[in-house]
Amino acid sequence: MAWFTKTRKPITPAKDKASRVPEGLWVKCPGCSQVLYNKDLAASLSVCPKCAHHFRLTAPERLRTLLDGDWTEYDPGLASTDPLAFVDTKPYKDRLKASEKAVGAKDAVVVAAGQLDGIPVIVCSMEYNFIGGSMGVVVGEKITRGIERAITERKPVIIVSCSGGARMMEGALSLMQMAKISAALARLDRAKLPFISVLTDPTTGGVTASFAMLGDLNIAEPKALIGFAGPRVIEQTIRQKLPEGFQRSEFMLAHGMVDMVVDRRELKPTIARALRFMGAC
Repeated sequence: MAWFTKTRKPITPAKDKASRVPEGLWVKCPGCSQVLYNKDLAASLSVCPKCAHHFRLTAPERLRTLLDGDWTEYDPGLASTDPLAFVDTKPYKDRLKASEKAVGAKDAVVVAAGQLDGIPVIVCSMEYNFIGGSMGVVVGEKITRGIERAITERKPVIIVSCSGGARMMEGALSLMQMAKISAALARLDRAKLPFISVLTDPTTGGVTASFAMLGDLNIAEPKALIGFAGPRVIEQTIRQKLPEGFQRSEFMLAHGMVDMVVDRRELKPTIARALRFMGAC
């Protein structure tokens, strides 16, 4: 039994060996803490199969969930010129460059034409990863151009909102886009063409105060934050505790601010039925 007396070396993991499990295969659901396989999550349109938590989608991912196949993107080269030469903690121009590099787009919306269940449509999909999906001059111009193209081509418009509101770095110029897009939607209405607004988490600020709530049909995803000012700001202003679920989709539906709350997995067929009901086919 001499081997009992020998000192055994502790087993330590090799520091220079990489993990055999590739990164990015799994994600933890913030709703139920379930660990989900990324491919399974993608198959369910980024909706947790356990608790139905809706993960945020990028603008191209959103287009893939709504359109039948390929689409034609309009005005991808439009970019802000930093009209106010805004500087806060860092120059606005630097933030624009960093966002463009991270997202692969020049601003916070993608406008595209394609088919939704065989129906020709124009979709404006907002990109939250670009400075919080904020609406500046470029966002306003691209959406307005998309609406004008829809009028010319006699197509319905779908705008998917995912935004923190107007972009403060462009000041009053960003606020002007609220009226600009709303005026274009009024022309769309006079042309008797449908506009369906899809509100996702979050839809706040000047976006909510303008085009996001002007749809012929306003559809919200479950538990999306929808409002002008945030709950914390409102509580501090009125010095009262807000009701549970305040400004969430279900609360907004109960108080008549949206028409439907629809699970993302049912969103495409729901929009298709609505468009056919409106005569857009």
